[in-house]
Order: sequence, then structure tokens, then C-alpha cells
Amino acid sequence: MSQPFELGCDTTSPNRNLAPITAEIDAQGKLAVGGCALSDLAERYGTPLYVLDEASIRQACRAYREALERHYPGPSLAIYASKANSSMALSALVASEGLGLDAVSAGELITALDGGMPAERMVLHGNNKSLEELALAYRSGVMVVADNQHDLDLLQTIVPEGGEPVRLMLRFTPGIECHTHEYIRTGHLDSKFGFDPDELEPVLRALQGAAWARVEGLHAHIGSQIFELEPHRDLAAVMADALGLARELGHPVRDLNVGGGLGIRYVSSDDPPSIDAWVQVVGTAVASACQQRNLELPRLLCEPGRSLVAPAGVTVYTVGARKVVPGIRTYLSVDGGMSDNPRPITYQSQYTACLADRPKAEAEETVTIAGKHCESGDVLLKDLPFPACTSGEILVVLATGAYNVSMSSNYNRIPRPATVLVKGAEAELVQRREQPEDLLRYDLLPERLQSVV
Repeated sequence: MSQPFELGCDTTSPNRNLAPITAEIDAQGKLAVGGCALSDLAERYGTPLYVLDEASIRQACRAYREALERHYPGPSLAIYASKANSSMALSALVASEGLGLDAVSAGELITALDGGMPAERMVLHGNNKSLEELALAYRSGVMVVADNQHDLDLLQTIVPEGGEPVRLMLRFTPGIECHTHEYIRTGHLDSKFGFDPDELEPVLRALQGAAWARVEGLHAHIGSQIFELEPHRDLAAVMADALGLARELGHPVRDLNVGGGLGIRYVSSDDPPSIDAWVQVVGTAVASACQQRNLELPRLLCEPGRSLVAPAGVTVYTVGARKVVPGIRTYLSVDGGMSDNPRPITYQSQYTACLADRPKAEAEETVTIAGKHCESGDVLLKDLPFPACTSGEILVVLATGAYNVSMSSNYNRIPRPATVLVKGAEAELVQRREQPEDLLRYDLLPERLQSVV
């Protein structure tokens, strides 16, 4: 059996690689990312440890920006879907590459703004925004993606009489499905997100002449981890019809936001389209649909998240206990698990793993990589062909840059890992490791219970 691990080969489109584009085997035979041996980082910063490759993130940003310029004849902007991985460092990094950012909470908004992301390049998403979140977006000059009538009702109370109108983008469900996981399919009609298609015209009519609102954009999104291209052509036609209707009703709509969803390569059998191929289909389809309807080209927005950051990230663990269930399974336990990567237990997501200091070692057995949590379903990789290894070795799980940090938890009161950003053989700490005592920050012990301790 051969270990299914390979170094990245597509330096232009990181989403098509299993490993970050700077991944290499160093002179000592160790796996290095950004010029840093991962086992050295484990020794320096401890494990579990999130490692992000700056070069991979920058290349993905540039791939989107340059592809939009190449394949769409009108103005464009790629917006980072920060729910994938939100930090001040990532906000600053994507801002420096000319991208915008979408947030779905006050926390993500503040993180991005403090990281230097210009408010005029940001949007606020969410299907149940609070009054405080909407007020923060309005005060900051961030465009609000109105998901429902509740958003509009709250916004109307926020804008003072005679005040600057709130910049609005209306989200609607286009009724287009992609073959992806049910939990992350958000574009079909049975969805908690967006106005139903038959609601769009009444909403646009109700907003005619509203002094408190300026409808500047339309938004639709058809899913996540998508490998198909045809649904995006269908989406372009639906959105162009909506654009024509909005402009006909007098709204100054200049932005058409097609969402994100481009997939990445988690395992060797995955074969996602390149960033360029995805943008080419989207850009050409939107331009053609608008031209067929004699519509002035809008600014084309897209919202990549996973494809920007997932391939850039790896998680480093230390192998601990080993358990052999004769004739059934061999378990290798690591010092993390579902608290730092909930995707396997939540979505049955698959990953690729290797040993940090023996990345090309041949597989000698089949193992299941288990986490340390008190949960039988806490399994990171199941029935994986893997080299024989011992307690204390460093294990690396690839493509963990998206939805690992952002979905992490303190289950079993386990602290969250640190994150380092690597570039040019240097590692910088961008998120500190939580300590067990940090988990007591918000606990209060009532006085009547203090006598029992």
C-alpha cells in the first residue's frame, strides 16, 4: 500500500493541491511549509498547531483578482468569505491583495475592521442579524446584505431621518442545486437564506423611494465545495433577470454578487476546477446574460472562502495512544480532534494525512486517526493506509485552513490551538494558544456555593 500523499504541483491555483504550494521535503527528509519544518514548529509552539502558508493565500487571492480582470469585461471585486477563517492577520493579508471581505457577525466585522480591511470593501451577511450588528455595519459604512424582511424592518429603525441611507444588497434564493453535502447546500428554494424568488419584486417595489435605503446590489449563492461549473451558468441568467427588474424599478444596482463555493482538493481523488476555470465560466456567463438583455454590465462580485485559505493550512498533532482491536481496527490517537476540526464528525469530511518527518514513508497498516475527546465519533480519518508509527511522532493533516479555527470549540474544556503564519523560513504567531485557565474567564461562582469548595 502506498501513502496517498503528494506535494503541490499547481502553483497558479492552490485549491487543486493537497498541500500548500510551498510544501517541500527538506534536506533532512522532513515536510516543510513556507521554509519551516513542521516538526520544528511543533517543538517550538506545541501541538495541536494550525499552520498557514502565506504564499498559498496570496497566490489564491491573486488568482481570483487576475482571473476576474481577464475574463470579465466590467469592474469586479473578489470578497473573502471570512467565516472560513477569521483573524486580524488574515483580514490584513487579503486586504493587502486588494480583496474585500464578507462578515456574518459583529465579531467578524470588528476583526476585519481592526485588521485594516476598508469598510467600503465589506459586506455583512446573516439570516438573523441583531439590531446591534446592523447598527455597527451602518455606522461603519459596511454594505448590508438584506436576507429577509426582518433585516429591512430593523434597518429602518436605525437610519435617522435625513441620515445617509444604508447601502443594501438583496439576497434571494435562485432555486439552483449543486451536488454537495445537504448541510452546506444553500441555493435551493428550501433554504433559510434569502428572499424567495417570488418575494423579490414586491420587496423591490416596497423599497422604491425609501429615503433610508439605497439598493446597490443583488446576491445569490448556490452552495459550497462545488466541482460543477454548469450551475453557475444557470445562476448568471437568473441574476441577470433580477438585475433587469431592479433597474427597471429605479434602483441603482451596480453590484451582482454570485457568492462563492469553489471546491478544493481534500483527498487525491478530488478534482476541482481551477480558480481561473471557475472565474472564466462565471465571468463569461454574467457578461453574456447581461448583454443578451441589453443591461449595462454590473460590478461582478464573488465570495471565495474555502478555496482561498483551506489549501494553505495544515494542522500538526502529536501521536499518543495506540489501540488494536483484533480483526477490526487499529486506533491512533492524537492530542486534538473534534474541538479543533469538527468537520469529520459534522459533515463526514475526508482529509489526507502524513508523518511530518517521514512524509513519503510507505503505508504498512490501516489505521483510524482518533481524537482525544470523550466522544466515540471523534475520528479525524477512518481506515487510512499509513506507515507504522510510534507515540510522540508528529502527524500532519492537510487542507485544514478553512472551517477548522472558525468552527473550533472548547469541548471537554480543551483549549484552542495556536496559529502561526509561515513565510520565507520564518514563523509568526498570529493567534495565541488558549490555556486551561483562560476557560475560566467567564465563569462565576455564586457566593452560596463557595462554602462547598
